[in-house]
Amino acid sequence: MQKNRIDLITLGCSKNLVDSERLMAQLAHAGYKMHHDPEDPHGEIVIVNTCGFIGDAKEESINTILQLTEAKRRHRIGRIFVMGCLSERYRQELTDEIPEVDAIYGKFDWKGILRDLGHRWDDSLESSRYRTTPSHYAYVKIAEGCDRHCAYCAIPIITGVYKSRPMEDILEEVRELVAQGVHEIQLIAQDLTGYGHDLYRRYNIAELVEKIADTPGVEWLRLHYAYPNDFPMDLLPVMASRPNICRYLDIALQHGSDRMLNRMRRHITCTETEELLAEIRRQVPGIHLRTTFMVGFPGETEEDFEELLRFTRRQRFERMGAFAYSEEEGTYAALHYTDDVSPEVKQDRLDRLMALQEEISLECQEAKMGQTLRVVVDRLEGDYWVARSEFDSPEVDPEILIPAETALEPGQFCNVRITSAAPYELYASLV
Repeated sequence: MQKNRIDLITLGCSKNLVDSERLMAQLAHAGYKMHHDPEDPHGEIVIVNTCGFIGDAKEESINTILQLTEAKRRHRIGRIFVMGCLSERYRQELTDEIPEVDAIYGKFDWKGILRDLGHRWDDSLESSRYRTTPSHYAYVKIAEGCDRHCAYCAIPIITGVYKSRPMEDILEEVRELVAQGVHEIQLIAQDLTGYGHDLYRRYNIAELVEKIADTPGVEWLRLHYAYPNDFPMDLLPVMASRPNICRYLDIALQHGSDRMLNRMRRHITCTETEELLAEIRRQVPGIHLRTTFMVGFPGETEEDFEELLRFTRRQRFERMGAFAYSEEEGTYAALHYTDDVSPEVKQDRLDRLMALQEEISLECQEAKMGQTLRVVVDRLEGDYWVARSEFDSPEVDPEILIPAETALEPGQFCNVRITSAAPYELYASLV
C-alpha cells in the first residue's frame, strides 16, 4: 500500500470516464498521486466508479469491488470508496452486503469524496480534467439524464430527468481542451439529440455542434448517442457543411420489428426509422452509421428476430453492436412483461445477428480498398501504428494498421492508402 496514492477504476461508458477525470483533477490538486485503472491497485484509497446499466455491467462492478475487498484484507490497499450508477441505485444493498467498503457515493454526490477527505471542491477547477485518454482526443459530456423512458432502460431511474449543460460552459471546456493539445472532440450524452430542450425550450444540438466545429483547433468532432424519435433535422446541414465534423453518427435503434419497437416504447416505427436513415444518408453523403440492437426482449418471436435480420441486411450499417436483454428492476418491462426468451435462444440470436454483421462489415471494409483516407494515429502497438479514420470512434470501431517502420507519432494526422481489409480492421500504407 502506497501512502498518498489514490487509484481510480472506471467501469462502464465514456460518460463515467468524464466524471472520473473531473474527480481526479480535484484530487490531484489536493496533493494526491493519481493512478487510473492500474493493473495492480495498491493505493491508500481505491475508488471504483461503477456501471449499473445491464446485468453484465453490474456483475463486473460487483466482482471488481469484491476483488478489492480481498486486496484490502491482505493489506495491499487501504480504504475502498464506491461511486457511480450502481451505487446510486443500490446504495443500501451494497452497504449491507459488502461492509468492507468504507464509503459509498452515488451518481451525483461523488464530490463529497473531497469533503470526506478533508478538502473542498475547488470551483475554479470545475471544467478541469485529469485526462486518461491519449493527449489528442477527449470526451465532452453535454448533458446528464434522459427523458425517453424506454421500456427496458434503467438510466432515467438512475440519472433522473434530462439536464443540459449551458452552451457557454461546454464551449469553454472545448477551448480549454484545445489549448491542452486536444484536436478530436467526442461529444457524448445519454441522448445527444435532446440537448437544449430543458434550458432553451428547443432542441439546440445543431447550434452547439456548429459552434464547437467553428472553434479554432478542433480538427475532428464526432457525435455519439443520438435518438431516432424527434430527430433534430437541422443538425444534418450543419454536419454536411463543416469538414471537421466527422461523417459519423452513433444512433441506437434497438430493433427492426414494429411489434418490438412498440413493446420497447421507442415511439417510432420501422418505416419511420428507415425514412430517417435515408434522409441522413442523403444529406450527409458517405456518413457511417453506428447502431445498437437488442435481442431477446420479452415477447420477441423468431419472426420478430427475422425481421431484425432483414432490416439489418437492408440498411447495411457500417458499424453495429448488439446485446441480449437483461431485466432491470423498476423498468416498465420488468413491471409489465415476463422475461420469456430463454438464455440459450438469446445467445443464439445474438450470435446469428453478429455473424450477419461481420459479413456486412467485411464488405464495407473491402469497399475501402485502394482509397486514400485521412487518419489520426492513436498509438504504437507491436509491428503497427494504430490509427483511425473519421469513420471510427475510439475503443468500439475498426482500426487502421500502418507498418511501424513508417515515421509517425501519436496524435499525428496523415493520409494513408488502404491496402487490405478484414471485418474489423484495415491495413494501410502512408501516402
